[in-house]
Amino acid sequence: MEGLEKSVEATREPSFLLAGPEKRLLEWIAGRLPRRILPDDLTALGVVAAIGVAVAYQLANDSLAWLWVASTLLVVQWFGDSLDGTLARVRKIERPTYGYYLDHLVDAIATAAIGIGLGLSPLMLLSIGTLIVVAYLILSINVYLESFAFNRFSIGYGYVGPTEIRLILIALNTVVALGAGLDFVIADLQLTVFDVIGLAIAGTMIALLLGRAYSNLRELARKEPAAPRR
Repeated sequence: MEGLEKSVEATREPSFLLAGPEKRLLEWIAGRLPRRILPDDLTALGVVAAIGVAVAYQLANDSLAWLWVASTLLVVQWFGDSLDGTLARVRKIERPTYGYYLDHLVDAIATAAIGIGLGLSPLMLLSIGTLIVVAYLILSINVYLESFAFNRFSIGYGYVGPTEIRLILIALNTVVALGAGLDFVIADLQLTVFDVIGLAIAGTMIALLLGRAYSNLRELARKEPAAPRR
């Protein structure tokens, strides 16, 4: 029980680029939402929007106009996913353990939906979309473990967090929807800029994970030294 309480109450450390202005914007919006809207309503909105993003990406195989829908739903998904916890804190109606569990469960579902949706679209290979999902979920698991081991919760690796990723996707969606050709061939493999950026993001996430895991294990080893070899 003590470990669970440490994880739930861990200090959040927003390290990504837009964390400051995003927090101020979310608090401003939360203070103006109608009282009948509750945090769970926003959580549900975020999940539905994430599934909608996946569907829109798949439908982009028929028409690239669906990319505009995907971008709009990414904004809606940000609204629901980012605002639910802020609304609870602003109104002082937090449910720490419930919120911790639900937030991370929903985050995993949304990430999987959007990543696989990208892989089913004409923009990215399914293998690369799946790789991004797996890398992101492994990073998330590491964050949850850190919240237990160090009593800190830092979801951003470097300066890139979920909001920054959404903005990158929206920018690329816009470029493609406007008619830019982003596909090319490398070693007889048809790729797009989405594939290249996706591989770069996945590779960066894996490298950051390895670096952070090494640092964490060194710190934990100092606190809990290993037994000597006999």
